[in-house]
Amino acid sequence: MKIDSFTGKNVLVMGLGRFGGGVDVAKFAANAGAKVVITDLAQRQQLSDSIKQLEEFGDIEYHLGSHDVADFAWADIIVVNPAVPPDNEFLQIAKQHNKFITSQISIFFELSPATIIGITGAAGKSTTAALTAHLLKNSGYKNVWLSGNIGNEPLLTIIEQIGADDLVVLELSSFQIEQLPQIRKAPKVALMTNLTPNHLDRYGTFAAYCSAKENIFKFQKLNTNSPVVSIFNTEDQISAEWFEKYKKDTGRTCIKFSADDISEKIQEKFGLPGRANLSNLAAAIAIAKHFGVDDEQIRNCLPEFKPLPHRLELVAQINGIRWYNDSKATTPQSAIASLEAFEQPVIIIAGGSDKNLPFDELGEKIAQRAKAAVLLGQTAKKIKNAIEKSAAENTEKRIKVEIVDSLTEAVESAHKLAMAGDVVLLSPACASYDMFDNFQQRGREFCRLVREISR
Repeated sequence: MKIDSFTGKNVLVMGLGRFGGGVDVAKFAANAGAKVVITDLAQRQQLSDSIKQLEEFGDIEYHLGSHDVADFAWADIIVVNPAVPPDNEFLQIAKQHNKFITSQISIFFELSPATIIGITGAAGKSTTAALTAHLLKNSGYKNVWLSGNIGNEPLLTIIEQIGADDLVVLELSSFQIEQLPQIRKAPKVALMTNLTPNHLDRYGTFAAYCSAKENIFKFQKLNTNSPVVSIFNTEDQISAEWFEKYKKDTGRTCIKFSADDISEKIQEKFGLPGRANLSNLAAAIAIAKHFGVDDEQIRNCLPEFKPLPHRLELVAQINGIRWYNDSKATTPQSAIASLEAFEQPVIIIAGGSDKNLPFDELGEKIAQRAKAAVLLGQTAKKIKNAIEKSAAENTEKRIKVEIVDSLTEAVESAHKLAMAGDVVLLSPACASYDMFDNFQQRGREFCRLVREISR
């Protein structure tokens, strides 16, 4: 595929979305000389921020609020948002008409001349990707690009700026990795942070979710002259099994990492709390060392690393109470890791939309480690039941559990429950779609509510 493959073609962007991927695709296709139509189930008002970024492209058409079969018959190329499941009825119609179906990430893999570093996992992939890019940028590599699932960083609209000697660090979701088998490509350097159940509303089983993630290793092109690199977390059961499986391949270099790899000298320079973040750092260091970065360079640049928003982000300290925004924790395992980051009494705010994930382990951890739990959203009762079931088995420790109707009420309730020395932690363990557009909006609203307390 080349950029001029889009020139003069009818391109249908299926799913504009709110995270920048659809905007990037639309700009790329329009700049390449394509006729672009965007179709999305959301209404214009919901997509206003994304549409505003495309104002300069007056020829783009928007077919919003529903999908139309006629659009899929009209298009030469259909670029699909990762959130659209492969069995979508309109994609099945397009396949019946032999339409070319692709994605932002697939186009990028086809066009990019650079070495691609792909980072995935159930939790920690954003922080690991950001840390990796930080270590590489501050250790002599001039052109390091950070993008993918991490946010609104473009991919296709910057493709002509990327050179063969550059490094591209991509955070990759399971939905994006699902799209790689079609082109039978994967990152030259691939890393798995960990694997725990997630997105079971889409995949049905944990095994199916793991299979989608494993494509990041399955489709690495083995080359004895320049081996691909596969990196695994030995503290994670699935990753450890895959290390044993793939280390036998000729043309593949397998590397393993653990939070225990981090020396005290490096830990002293690292500002993020908790063992999970040490694991993220160990993962990033494993990649950096593959590219020749040494311990001294790592120590020197770590203090400058800024934590990502919505990931154990310290919002404020008010009357001796520390408030943390961990809105990105959209799985029970992520919330568990965040709870384990603190020795102080914790009041956790959790709950959100239901991805059909089990809450038994989270309920046990909250009952063990939290002072109180304030729950909201579709999953509030499920989490409450899991906490109470665990608490009933441990009568020595009592935990207060409240269910509220909104994030505003959750912050108010946590404020009343907290005392000096406590931590209030928004770590939902769930997606945000029952109340918010995305985890960013949820996190921003939490920060706003917390800051109002101090006024």
